[in-house]
Order: sequence, then C-alpha cells, then structure tokens
Amino acid sequence: MVNIVVCVKAVPDPSFSDKLKIDPVTKSLPRLDIPLVINPLDSRALEAALQIKNKYGAHITILSMGPPPAGNIVRECLALGADKGILLTDPAFAGADAFATAYTLAKAIEKNGAVDVVFCGMASSDGATEWVGPEIATFLNMPVITMVREIVDDQGDEWIVKADYEHGYRMVKLKLPAVITVTRDLNHPKPLSFSGIIKARSKEISEWDHEKLEIPVERVGLKGSPTKVTEMTRLENRRNVKMIEGSLQEKVERLVQILSNAGVV
Repeated sequence: MVNIVVCVKAVPDPSFSDKLKIDPVTKSLPRLDIPLVINPLDSRALEAALQIKNKYGAHITILSMGPPPAGNIVRECLALGADKGILLTDPAFAGADAFATAYTLAKAIEKNGAVDVVFCGMASSDGATEWVGPEIATFLNMPVITMVREIVDDQGDEWIVKADYEHGYRMVKLKLPAVITVTRDLNHPKPLSFSGIIKARSKEISEWDHEKLEIPVERVGLKGSPTKVTEMTRLENRRNVKMIEGSLQEKVERLVQILSNAGVV
C-alpha cells in the first residue's frame, strides 16, 4: 500500500476578496475574518492521491497548517476520501513565510511516519511563491518534481511523470519516496458526496502544535521566517471607460477608428 501525504492550505475565499486586509505589523493577510476554502491547486493534489488509492490502494494523510477554522478544510478532504487528518495549529505558527512553513510541514511529515509520496499544489492562491514543495523536499532529503501535469506511470517505486518546462514539457522518471507539486492541468477534482460527508464524521483530526512537533518556537512562524516584508500595498485596478454613441453602424465604425488609432488593428 502506498503511503501518501497531501499538503493542503486553507486560503481566503476569493469571493470575499474585497474584505481582504493587510496586517500593518506583520505585513501578512489575517485569515480569521474571511471564510476559508481549499487552495485550488491543492485540490488537484488530493485528487491525484485519490485516483492512486482507487487503483492500487493507498493511505492518504491530509496535512494542513493554519488557524483552527482550517480544520473544516481538513474535514472536507476526509469527506472526499482521505483517511487521516492532521492540523498544525499554534499561535506560534502565525506569520510563517515559505521557509518556515516548509520546515514545519516537513517536521510533521517526519513525525507522521513512513511516506512514499508527498503531493502539494504548485502554489497557493494567496502566496504563489512555488517554494514550499521544493523546500519540503530539501528538509526531507527527497527528490522533487515541480509543475507535474500528468502522472504517466504510477506503478512500483519508480514513476514517470510529465512536467511543464518553459514552453514545453519534460518526461521524468522519479524514484520514490519523493515530493511532487502539481498544476491545474493534472485532473478535475470530484465534488463532495453526501455519503463522503457522513463517513468523514467518524474520522479523527489530530491537532499538533510546536511542542508536539518537538521544535523550538524560534524556528516557526514569524520568528522562524528569514523573509522580511517591508511593505505591502493593495493595488486598485481601475479602467477608464468611454461610451460610444450612435447607431450600430456608427458605433462599429467609431470603434474600428479608435482601435486603429491605438495601433491595435
């Protein structure tokens, strides 16, 4: 049986983007005032794990770091078919950059036990650094393949994957255990089912803090983050709109003239 860990991030619901604020002290996004959803690329990572489970059998552990409400996202993953949920939640974890996040996740993966594959989304919708997956691999001393768009062969301990590379792709043979980060093109996640929601009620979610992980508080969260954000601003995206008056024919002629003058056509 394949042991799989899927790293899942709870991100702010994009439909509430107008309510996002930047903490003036930590220069980070507070997550307690906005509903959380599963990071879209992480849902692809979970779907990849579920497909392997359906084909060969696998034990899937969901690993997420965030505030207590992120437990709802872990529960959602269990309802989709994962077997075990771990939420890394601790005030000390707040404000972590990609490095501190990867370090904390890697320590949790080590504590959880033997693993064959660690799946991550290529990036998160609220950070998009694309660093967490490769840094987890570095901490775990595992090979990593990023931007995987297709798992060509997933049998045995040597997989073949197709990964994006500049303007093309690369075919890579990967020896397990390994870390894989996935793109949006990998698959199409299945929706929640009522039976899955019912089954998830009996599945336990463990909550681990920095003491449970046996790591010093200086290595996690804002204190353990070498990245220093000096300033963050919210950009206003506004466009000047010009209405074209007249009949349909006049509007078309005027629009073509405007585009021609602008060098578009």
